[in-house]
Amino acid sequence: MIPSHFIRAIVADKEFFADGHCSITEPLIQWSTKMVQTPLRKAQEMRKLQLSHLDDKGNAHMVNIGEKAITERMAVAQAEIRMQPQTLAMICEGTMPKGDVFSCARIAGIMAAKRTFEWIPMCHPLPIESFSIDFETEEPACLRVKATLKCHWKTGIEMEALTAASVAALTVYDMCKAVDRGMEIQNICLLEKAGGKSGHYIRNKEEKL
Repeated sequence: MIPSHFIRAIVADKEFFADGHCSITEPLIQWSTKMVQTPLRKAQEMRKLQLSHLDDKGNAHMVNIGEKAITERMAVAQAEIRMQPQTLAMICEGTMPKGDVFSCARIAGIMAAKRTFEWIPMCHPLPIESFSIDFETEEPACLRVKATLKCHWKTGIEMEALTAASVAALTVYDMCKAVDRGMEIQNICLLEKAGGKSGHYIRNKEEKL
């Protein structure tokens, strides 16, 4: 392995080597240049991808959104609950001992979304304008919760959508745990978001959960 200080010397004084003062060939000069420039490019890319919730010293802080423009924001998130087939049947038939699972979970999701900024430290409070929670059944034993939220604000509404889907799924578990304690909540993820600097995102089906 050629020492890094030697590589830097080669890059800094390519004219010296090119004039025949040394037997080092041009391919080695090109390789040496690449060896130095590649880490620099990676460092520049990492700076571009720096987390906005961390300052220059690595300390967590709330992002200043004061200068941001108010734009239309939308986010769709999901959570899935795996259960016994008979549990899903009872939910759909409305025969669960605690009552209407769908209604209770929907209300819980709405309430949770409104309080997201109180639970997630660096979230800003925002005015939710539109809200829907839908339930999809996947036979024989999966219930999918899908939360769709919209607003006009300076920051995204993804965390509110994720919180809504998660808490709705937790509520389904609470409503049904007397019948099926082995239920699993899984595949919580963002499906789509729109608005803001980062633009439109739609989850690719090939993306692993």
